[in-house]
Amino acid sequence: MASSLDAIAAEARACAVCAAHLPLGPRPVFRASTTARLLIIGQAPGTKVHMTGIPWNDPSGERLRGWLNMDRAQFYDESRIAIVPMGLCYPGRLPNGGDAPPRPECAPLWQDRLLAAMPAIRLTLLVGGYALNHVLGKAAMTGRVRAFHDHLPRYFPLPHPSWRTTAWERKNPWFQAEALPALRHAVGAVLHSRNRE
Repeated sequence: MASSLDAIAAEARACAVCAAHLPLGPRPVFRASTTARLLIIGQAPGTKVHMTGIPWNDPSGERLRGWLNMDRAQFYDESRIAIVPMGLCYPGRLPNGGDAPPRPECAPLWQDRLLAAMPAIRLTLLVGGYALNHVLGKAAMTGRVRAFHDHLPRYFPLPHPSWRTTAWERKNPWFQAEALPALRHAVGAVLHSRNRE
């Protein structure tokens, strides 16, 4: 299985299918491992992530790590945590500001193939609307996150941890009070349990 994942990951890292549409050129950024038990599916790399090649290496990543109560060493332990965004490359900016959506070609090309080669995954964090809609189908983000219990133990739905979420969190105090403790418990249980399968 490791050689299979290595081959798929090498193909994904060499992918240039969307090159003509990527303002900074292709640079797929993801982490995959046959031993990872937690998978994080987000949107797509931003400019800082594109420049460094390190996923979630930006203020949104700091906020996500805060939600998880994890330091950088824990978060970037590839043997335990895989990170495969909906779009592997930085998609550019929208004319009115903000990052463009992940390229539509990307997830159909790589998501299923990478996930199939990671048999130890027990919990997947769906971070933001693109991941939520792709995996669970279209629905309002707030309602889906509020109903996080409905998706456990396989998935945990989350908003995108950008600065824009600050106002959303103020309007939805249950997120801090209920969802984050449940998130930390679910993640801890998956990462610290013995793999009996």
